[in-house]
Amino acid sequence: MSEKQKINILWFTNNLRIRDNESLLKIQQESLPFLALYVFDSEFFQQKQSGFKKIGKFRARFLLETVLDLEKNLNEIGVPFVKKIGKTAEIFQKIAEHFDIETIFCQEEWTRDENILQQKVTKVLPTTVWSKSYSQLLLQPDFIDSLIEKIPIQFTTFRQKVEKNFTIREEFKSDKTEKKQSFESKIKSDDINLKMLGFEDFEIHPSSAFPFFGGETVALKRLNAYFSETKNLSTYKETRNGMTGLDYSSKFSAWLANGSLSPVSVYHEIKKYEAEFGSNESTYWLVFELLWREFFKYVSREHQDKTFRLKGILGKEYPFKHDENVIQDWIQGKTNSDFINANMLEIKQTGWMSNRGRQNVASYFCKILNQDWRIGAHYFEEMLIDYDVHSNYGNWMYLAGVGNDPRSRTFNPEKQAEQYDNNHQFINLWLQ
Repeated sequence: MSEKQKINILWFTNNLRIRDNESLLKIQQESLPFLALYVFDSEFFQQKQSGFKKIGKFRARFLLETVLDLEKNLNEIGVPFVKKIGKTAEIFQKIAEHFDIETIFCQEEWTRDENILQQKVTKVLPTTVWSKSYSQLLLQPDFIDSLIEKIPIQFTTFRQKVEKNFTIREEFKSDKTEKKQSFESKIKSDDINLKMLGFEDFEIHPSSAFPFFGGETVALKRLNAYFSETKNLSTYKETRNGMTGLDYSSKFSAWLANGSLSPVSVYHEIKKYEAEFGSNESTYWLVFELLWREFFKYVSREHQDKTFRLKGILGKEYPFKHDENVIQDWIQGKTNSDFINANMLEIKQTGWMSNRGRQNVASYFCKILNQDWRIGAHYFEEMLIDYDVHSNYGNWMYLAGVGNDPRSRTFNPEKQAEQYDNNHQFINLWLQ
């Protein structure tokens, strides 16, 4: 019996890009041939929590578009890519029947579901080496750990400490792969469509504030359009609390969430923009928002599974309830507040909601309806195109009073509507 060929595997998860991909660069520097792999995990697509799916139709389609774009882009630089549907560990096991997998290159993860998945793969490939990269982060852990012994509860403290000594690494630059390998004879890529993932195809809602396709190609086009083409970055701080239209905010979050856009790339493009068009409060404010995103990643890294517990990272007790009728009225946009209802109909029909809307509906759910914040977080996890485990649970804890806001404030939706939708443009759009 002939000896199996040794290969490495580049396992794509939430780092679905070529530009600034450390794992891609590292694997290209190795002498062994390698295969790039993405798995649409069948267990993940069937999983539920609080009655909600782990992923709904909006993010599923965006993810599929992203993976197809990645396939095209990898093909252009000569990297063999296989996309599969099934149980992740079983797919790795099948590849191992044909090849001797020496090292798996992937993104470093620390949250519950991602850890469990990596453990399942380790179980079927106990001798395989892992090479993990912190490619989802703007600031590297070594840098943060040298500055901060314990991640502070308040964002302002975190921001002030890191901003004083700001160091952002340069982007990782990958080359074309010289010797193109083909693995098709032994391991074939699956043709995957939305129906195979459990969803019917659908039209994007005509009023969606996020009518964009998934993938690095579109992400970089959006980056260019928001920066140099329209110079919208220069007015970001004034418009970021808007609620209708394409350009009230950068809308980068969905591409950042699945890693088809790198926060490091966004940061360096901001710096290039400032050099060409000048810096102001708005250009700084987008860096400020990147730091918020970063903060929630370090909070989850510090507190691990407390992020998903009822008492949150503060260990605070509130009399949260679980009333299915109240929850359904919130979901269906049938509460006593038009402003809340409009936002809930927007997410239901588009998979998107503005930052202002998210803060209000979460506060309303936890503080006025007194419902278990985790149920709201689970609903958002299913519905949001730009769902990111760290930001989603971090923000919900924050607004429930069990996270990074010790003051535990309550938003007044009527006052918020008056301030941010005083002409009723947003409410009329969704409650017509």
